[in-house]
Amino acid sequence: MNLDRMQAQRFERKYFLKERQVVPLREFISGYLQLDEFSVGRPDNCYSIHSIYLDSDQLTTYWATVHCEKLRFKLRARYYNDDPQGPVFMEIKRRENECVLKQRAPTRRCGAAELIGGQLPGAEHLVSGRPNDLAVLQRFCYLSQRLHARPMMQISYEREAWIHPRTNSVRVTMDRNVRGEPRHEAVFNTRMDHAVYPFRNQIVLELKFTDRFPDWFADLVRHFDLVQTGAPKYCGSIFETGEQRVVSKFSNLIQPRVAETLSF
Repeated sequence: MNLDRMQAQRFERKYFLKERQVVPLREFISGYLQLDEFSVGRPDNCYSIHSIYLDSDQLTTYWATVHCEKLRFKLRARYYNDDPQGPVFMEIKRRENECVLKQRAPTRRCGAAELIGGQLPGAEHLVSGRPNDLAVLQRFCYLSQRLHARPMMQISYEREAWIHPRTNSVRVTMDRNVRGEPRHEAVFNTRMDHAVYPFRNQIVLELKFTDRFPDWFADLVRHFDLVQTGAPKYCGSIFETGEQRVVSKFSNLIQPRVAETLSF
């Protein structure tokens, strides 16, 4: 996936859509944005995203979101297919008040499980030779080890993405078929046997912007009578599954002192 299109620092607004709203919403968006390169030519303009979220046995990052901690982060390993040669992106997604900051490093799939298991990161684990990617990977591994994190949940969905043809200041995504399942091993496949669907058949619309909320975003929200909401995929999937069931093989569920544990 093209790292240059990633918004490293942004603001997000989330809304739920019905399927009947998608076509007129596309028509509205197409006046300002274009489909990104991974959506073009695909059925329903969608490509698949799969992530394994890492967390402590006490679900530290989960509870930080539930408690609406102003400073928090999530750790996840993201991939896009079952290709054994495909990269796995180690991602840190932080929230500081209303601002979302995202870092990720593309790693070789053959070594990704060892990294999650505690292997010290090195340049040989990376797909690219960019020095910043190694710094991100080192930070990911440091936070994971400090948190005593391990694979906890797989989250998958199909994404339709719209981008500006010239700048990276705005991005619109629609995520369908959001589903989750406990995953306690660093196995990067797309299959799910007992998935839960935290948002049922609703589509998650995300308006992402790096500076000011665009006027046409406001027009879109008013035109389609949208109501801003929270839609955390990881937390919603854990809640739907049941916290005790997710961690039952590890330990008793104890809510941690998140403010201390999650300082970045």
